[in-house]
Amino acid sequence: MLTPDPHSYARPAEVQVRHLALDLSVDFASHTLTGQATWTLDNHTGATELWLDARHLEIEAALLGGPSGEATSFVLGADDATLGQPLRVTIRPDTTTVTLRYRTTPGAAALQWLAPAQTAGRQQPFLFTQSQAILARTWIPCQDSPGIRFTYEARVRVPAGLLALMSAENPQTRAANGEYSFRMDQPIPAYLMALAVGDVEFAPLSTRTGIYAEPVTLPKATHEFVDLEKMVGAAEELYGPYRWERYDLLVLPPSFPFGGMENPRLTFVTPTILAGDRSLTSLVAHELAHSWSGNLVTNATWNDFWLNEGFTVYFERRIMEKLYGRPYADMLQVLGHTGLLHTIEELGAASQDTHLHLDLAGRDPDEGLNDIAYEKGDYLLLTLEHLVGRAKLDTFIKEYFARHSFQSMDTESFVAYLRSELLDQAPGLAGKLQLDAWINGPGIPAVAPPVSSARFAAVDEALRGWQQGTPAAAPDVAAWSSHEWVHFLHGLPPLSLAQVRDLDAAFGFTRSGNAEILAAWFPRTIAAGYAPADEALHQFLTHVGRRKFLIPLYKALLNTPGGRARAQALYAEARPNYHSVATSTFDTLVGRAG
Repeated sequence: MLTPDPHSYARPAEVQVRHLALDLSVDFASHTLTGQATWTLDNHTGATELWLDARHLEIEAALLGGPSGEATSFVLGADDATLGQPLRVTIRPDTTTVTLRYRTTPGAAALQWLAPAQTAGRQQPFLFTQSQAILARTWIPCQDSPGIRFTYEARVRVPAGLLALMSAENPQTRAANGEYSFRMDQPIPAYLMALAVGDVEFAPLSTRTGIYAEPVTLPKATHEFVDLEKMVGAAEELYGPYRWERYDLLVLPPSFPFGGMENPRLTFVTPTILAGDRSLTSLVAHELAHSWSGNLVTNATWNDFWLNEGFTVYFERRIMEKLYGRPYADMLQVLGHTGLLHTIEELGAASQDTHLHLDLAGRDPDEGLNDIAYEKGDYLLLTLEHLVGRAKLDTFIKEYFARHSFQSMDTESFVAYLRSELLDQAPGLAGKLQLDAWINGPGIPAVAPPVSSARFAAVDEALRGWQQGTPAAAPDVAAWSSHEWVHFLHGLPPLSLAQVRDLDAAFGFTRSGNAEILAAWFPRTIAAGYAPADEALHQFLTHVGRRKFLIPLYKALLNTPGGRARAQALYAEARPNYHSVATSTFDTLVGRAG
């Protein structure tokens, strides 16, 4: 299935890439990758041009065949701020491989180069990539569309003493000469290409799961993720076998802009989920679920992103329910629903950006990476479960993954499949679901069932008591999880300075080591002008790069008198620690000082 992709210059209907042989050298001094990409091609039409995506790449040569092949002409087209440049390579109708010699530029958006001081160990530099959504083209000339899959092999040279890892078969020990080889035999789209290089060690958790992290972080990470094999087993019981052989985690430095990234075989995760009590591991369940929804069956374009994330959120919560019970999963559902309502309010109840099927042509697809795709997509599946029952929905989803493995799926094709395989089996079901209102309509259709949490009901009771004068220390909170604390903080009304001081004295929020709690607490301290939290806020903003946390904090600063100057000063200090995915947001939101 080749759905036209508005975010790629590739012409896969003419010539499509099938396999990549990548050869790269990593230079921390110049912040560049240098080497070559050899593509194996399927020329469907006898075309004489291969179209690839590139962005800020320096192309040195194009060769027909392998690295010693015949030179051919190439043209880099006009540069677009979002899409980069089309790279047209002259080929012959019988050309089966093309090699491109190239180097990246220091500002390549996918590449985050960290100085030793920006890492946990503070001894060695670190490099990691973030290719989603359309940033693979900033470090590999490729057909950068989620609907185009390829296998790959790679050879990577790094400074001695560092470990290199990719979204592929990975080493578990360091090579003395700094040379590493990789293979990925299952076809993946370009956004799942990943590379990390740093002072990293490995600890196994089971025969097929393990943790990579900086040595100083590794003990805490292995404790936090002790249930990883149980998660994989729970996922398999729900929706079929895990198809990627190993499932390992790499704990990145805190500047990573997302909670996690589902790179096949090697999920990248933020250290902000290392809470010490395993309370934030639903994020790992989410990235694991992507091994089916996203990595196995992939959105054809970024307009179809909900097909990745909606299924993944639903799957994540089913995994967490299987491991920790329905009351726990219900808390996650309510938190997600609250986030969805907030996103709809921000975008506007009638906004087309609240449709599941988006129109992102002419825009950066990162604009679609919000709670609409995640939570509205999940809510559609939750509604379907409500209407047909879990057993029927589980059978449908398991068959969907099995039938479309290693393929792409667009919204129109999914809707047709859903109708033929499930909705048409029960008279009146399609009308009850109101599928078109979910897919092509704004907001949340009225048919959606309510969501609730018994554990949050107890939190709400404590909130009411506090608002009616019960001392802050009085509620029985000893058994509360971080989710209950976040719900408590989100449920508070606007607070006076005295109330903020009272709550902090009772519960020690400012001293919390839990990033979710801090991110919910700091907007309260900012609004109230609570100076004792200022240093903790400063440390958080200058060390944590997770965009989910940073956006509301900078917005809270901007909403205070004189807040823009304060936000800009903090951002100027913090910006070198942030990935380009984050700075592209905050350069606009906060602005650059001076």
